[in-house]
Amino acid sequence: MKFAIAVFSPAHAPSSRRALRYAEAVLACGHEIARLFFYQDGVHSASANVVTPQDELDVSGQWHAFIAANQLDAVVCIAAALRRGVLDEAEANRYQRQAVNLPKPWELSGLGQLHEAAQLADRLVCFGGD
Repeated sequence: MKFAIAVFSPAHAPSSRRALRYAEAVLACGHEIARLFFYQDGVHSASANVVTPQDELDVSGQWHAFIAANQLDAVVCIAAALRRGVLDEAEANRYQRQAVNLPKPWELSGLGQLHEAAQLADRLVCFGGD
């Protein structure tokens, strides 16, 4: 079965951790993740500038390691990212900003990628948001 997973909460929120554990379970059960889509405050999970206190889980770092290790398609909504100061090199140059805080394997793209993922997958599962 193919899953598309959308994350609407930042890494420090419990729903982001639940989304990560769900994604890990999906792969552990032999299923496929068509795309991970980070939207609204979920884009903060992709920021290289997230610093987690020593007594907390580094969910942002865990997301990064999970995506890289499994070579997953991880898309960050460009409009939500720009609004929250999460920039890759191209957007930092475009808007003449000094900070680049969106490392590979994350990719900026539009909301259409979520729609496409929902069409490609058998299930769309969303975590977080109001």
